[in-house]
Amino acid sequence: MTPEAWLRGPVEGVIPELQPVAHSLVQAREDLERIEPMLSVEELWVGPGGAASPGFHLRHLAGSTDRLLTYARGDKLEQDQKRHLATEKEPHPDLSAELLLEDVRRAFDRALAHLRSVQPTSLDDERLVGRGELPSNVRGLLYHMGEHATRHVGQLITTLNVDRGRSLPPPPASVPGG
Repeated sequence: MTPEAWLRGPVEGVIPELQPVAHSLVQAREDLERIEPMLSVEELWVGPGGAASPGFHLRHLAGSTDRLLTYARGDKLEQDQKRHLATEKEPHPDLSAELLLEDVRRAFDRALAHLRSVQPTSLDDERLVGRGELPSNVRGLLYHMGEHATRHVGQLITTLNVDRGRSLPPPPASVPGG
């Protein structure tokens, strides 16, 4: 049995302060990989009971990870990032689960690469978020990126369970009490 990511030791190259973020991204990715073969195009854009669709969650995971990294670097969003945000909820029946998951993989890969480049002395550097330029810092943005990813993966799995009327198979390995 393989333990969850947070029980497998440090993610190489990531400073101790950001290990929880790295573990969140690794676990979220593994959870998505586990369900990829079970996702059909028909299910991607169905939101039972008004819930957000799995397709939205996948598009939002890729886009939000990218946006949070942009803010963590101290940059402002570019036009294509704003367009992506504005259209995340729109159904895209032309996009397969494979394509959507590839976007998420690339976003998570960029996020993990960024985590490996962060110096401890920059964690509390101020960063401004959004049009309102709300105050945050590098640490807050990166921690939010990790918890945000796990939240949306959980919502995606729950939506699929509700839509199917049954649970998806559990992960191949679970840790007692975890």
